[in-house]
Amino acid sequence: MNPANGQPHIVIVGGGISGLAAAFFLRDHDVRVTLIEGSSRLGGKLSVSEIAGVAVDEGAEALLVTRPEGTALIAAAGLADQRVTPGTTSSAIWTRGALRPLPRRQVMGVPSDMTELAKSGVLSGQGVARARQDLDLAPTARDGDVPVARYIGARFGDEVVDRLVDPLLGGVYAGRSAELSFDATLPALAAASRNYRSLAEAARSLLPSPGPDPVQAQDKDHTGTRTGGSVFTTLAGGLGALPDFLAKASTAAVRTTSVARELSRTENGWRITVGSAAAPEFLDADAVIIAVPARPAGRLLAEVPGLSAAVTALGEISYASMAIITFGYPRSAFPSALGWSGYLVPAVDGRAVKAATFSTVKWPHLAGAPARTGEPLEIIRCSVGRIGEEGVLQRADDDLAALAAAELAEATGVRGGPVAARVTRWGGALPQYTVGHLDRVARIRAAVATQPGLAVCGAAYDGLGIPACVATARSAVDQILAFLPPRR
Repeated sequence: MNPANGQPHIVIVGGGISGLAAAFFLRDHDVRVTLIEGSSRLGGKLSVSEIAGVAVDEGAEALLVTRPEGTALIAAAGLADQRVTPGTTSSAIWTRGALRPLPRRQVMGVPSDMTELAKSGVLSGQGVARARQDLDLAPTARDGDVPVARYIGARFGDEVVDRLVDPLLGGVYAGRSAELSFDATLPALAAASRNYRSLAEAARSLLPSPGPDPVQAQDKDHTGTRTGGSVFTTLAGGLGALPDFLAKASTAAVRTTSVARELSRTENGWRITVGSAAAPEFLDADAVIIAVPARPAGRLLAEVPGLSAAVTALGEISYASMAIITFGYPRSAFPSALGWSGYLVPAVDGRAVKAATFSTVKWPHLAGAPARTGEPLEIIRCSVGRIGEEGVLQRADDDLAALAAAELAEATGVRGGPVAARVTRWGGALPQYTVGHLDRVARIRAAVATQPGLAVCGAAYDGLGIPACVATARSAVDQILAFLPPRR
């Protein structure tokens, strides 16, 4: 403990949203907190910078309001008045040669209404006919965790998987439905499916009654469930502004460019070795929260006796890389108004861009932001990179931007080139919740729980979104505070 005042010392390793949230949650407790981050900045996958004079997120650009953890954190940080909501979240699928509306009444691509599915045009007539068989098929046996594609494909056929489920999951995880865990990525639907013979009926059970507003009915929550109102929000200055607010409000001692190399037990707690082997620095702590991705977390825990099961499980979590190419186009370059918030692209269509967000349509406050060009801009973010497609990410920035712009022009008809472009690369950004993920997480947590004063949090465990990461931070803090002795 701090010899000056007896305060317990807590070290948080990792300055992404999870580590920062943990530091923020500790602010009102009688503890001393040090947060160390290996890179030169805070925020992890949250970052914002200008494109043509307009502040636009480089990473995550929205969070869900259907889970309260994210919005509660924003409110506690004093930023509630900076929240903005989308103009629309209705989106399209670019497939079979056209932009087609994402079917209404679906759960992460799993249809509940076959009429709406047919009307969208996303599937061929044969694909729709095969999907209808779900209503009559006998229950599909499922013994333990299975890949998303196997179970959903058995119910609806390959076209639903390839042209709806896979692009939606790919947009979240940059993964493949043939490898992703049904129980971990679609937990609500996986649970409901055990109570219904038809998967369409299970999906319908998660949906509210159809509302009269066709645009609002397009919104979806974290399960992919269609809801009756906007479920997304962001900050007027971009979600990338949140990390600095949290760091300042937390009152923690924050250190960047401080790489944690080793973690070891001491007689009174923990010791973190920071810096190079030639000039190491030692931080002694009463408790430690590990808020870094799975592989570096495993390396830190490897020297702690009793954690081999956690280290093995952490090593089994792979990560996908991606890039976001942000463009600014003159609004006059588009032959018609962009009516959707963006579109998704199935991997089977062979495109490099897996998703495009029409940012100035989705977030109207950006459309009113002053641009250096002096004319109205459409800001569009293109996402590139699925697991197994690392080759496309090896292109130079200019080449990658040209490829994305060419595909965008083919999809939307935009004429001419962008007036501004920005390429942001996120190497090893997205953990893959492959089959067996829930079991891996259970093994990690069971092993870590045997070590008093140690906790883990982050996107590797219970969800990739900001609210899920914040929830893991809260759990880690509660675990640490329960360990620390009460002070008189």
